[in-house]
Amino acid sequence: MKRRTLSLALGILLGLAGTANAQPLGAGITQNMAGLTALPLEAGTLPPPSVRNGQDIFASFRAGLAEPTCDIEATSPRWRKQFAHAPARLANQNDDALVLFGYVVEELRKASLPTEFALIPFVESGYRPNARSNAGPAGLWQFIATTARNHRVPMSEGYDGRLSAVDSTQAAVRYLKTLHGMFGGDWRLATMAYNAGEYRVLQSLRKAGMNSSNARPSDLPGLSPITYAYVEKLHALACVLENAEEQPSVMASLDRTVPVLKSHTLPAGTSVQQWAAQRALDPARIARLNPAASNSGARPKGAPVRLLAPVNPMAATAAVAQVGSGTATAAVATVQPAPDATHTVASSADRPRNRRHTVRSGESAWTIARRYGMPVKALLSLNGLSGKSVLKPGAVLRIED
Repeated sequence: MKRRTLSLALGILLGLAGTANAQPLGAGITQNMAGLTALPLEAGTLPPPSVRNGQDIFASFRAGLAEPTCDIEATSPRWRKQFAHAPARLANQNDDALVLFGYVVEELRKASLPTEFALIPFVESGYRPNARSNAGPAGLWQFIATTARNHRVPMSEGYDGRLSAVDSTQAAVRYLKTLHGMFGGDWRLATMAYNAGEYRVLQSLRKAGMNSSNARPSDLPGLSPITYAYVEKLHALACVLENAEEQPSVMASLDRTVPVLKSHTLPAGTSVQQWAAQRALDPARIARLNPAASNSGARPKGAPVRLLAPVNPMAATAAVAQVGSGTATAAVATVQPAPDATHTVASSADRPRNRRHTVRSGESAWTIARRYGMPVKALLSLNGLSGKSVLKPGAVLRIED
């Protein structure tokens, strides 16, 4: 089917094949550890979280869903099959998907947007920053060039900001924020508009005599089958990830420490390889996360080159090395990981036997359910709660009937 484009429409790319030999950022930052010491902090300041547990990323995604529960049998078997690999991608320690997913989830949470939108890069690019389509779209979010320029993604001769995970994600979040507000907070309508263009969806709503408050997205007239399928794909993928909670091997693999990523400015005259090496990061892997800055020496006109890398590269390098290799303990003894960064799921023999639990500050349904070795859905159901419920310190939850 021929791709249709509008000035504000995004291109679609489904199931892009990834590089066969991709390696995880976590693996890369365990190298070059000799002589590494922690940097001192100013008095009275706390270090930003440098690492987090993969299960906490998953929990943040689940907590941010507009529809926290779903009936997986009501979703399309075709799309469930197509995206059945997604939990394994996140669980795979030889893949960058989890750290990139964590970055996108937190950018959406900061913008108060549903985390269903964090699934778009799974559909569009397979969460690969260097993904390209012969039809023109590129990057995590598969922007076409016109759309990228319209959303302030740096584009100039020799430099393609669509391949910047930072610039493209920030542009996508801004656009999704606009669409989410335009369509009354309906994530399905916003997703359809993201795919087909907002003007087409608005026109379809007018033809159907609907508005954002009473719209039935699947009944909107005159849109491409690809647009209807787009919503179905995201919904099926959300259900696949939700049900990954019932896969012990996946959840156990997610229970690992990964670095928190953020945007860094690449100084003029410094290459990605030099910048990474100065911070004891593996240059090849940082280059893989930042193909826009790595493919050529060109720079965007009037804009800095922004890299996606650990929040505090030195601390993240040390913390992940300590957890991952067990050989760098002496070098990182003064580095403090983020809370819960290195915990593991308790064995059945070690789990508490209390029938009630009093919520403490900072606890979530996910952490409490894991503490007692039960599914989140079971904990919520037992206490008459939903995925959107806020647990207040001091509240008492039932753990067993």
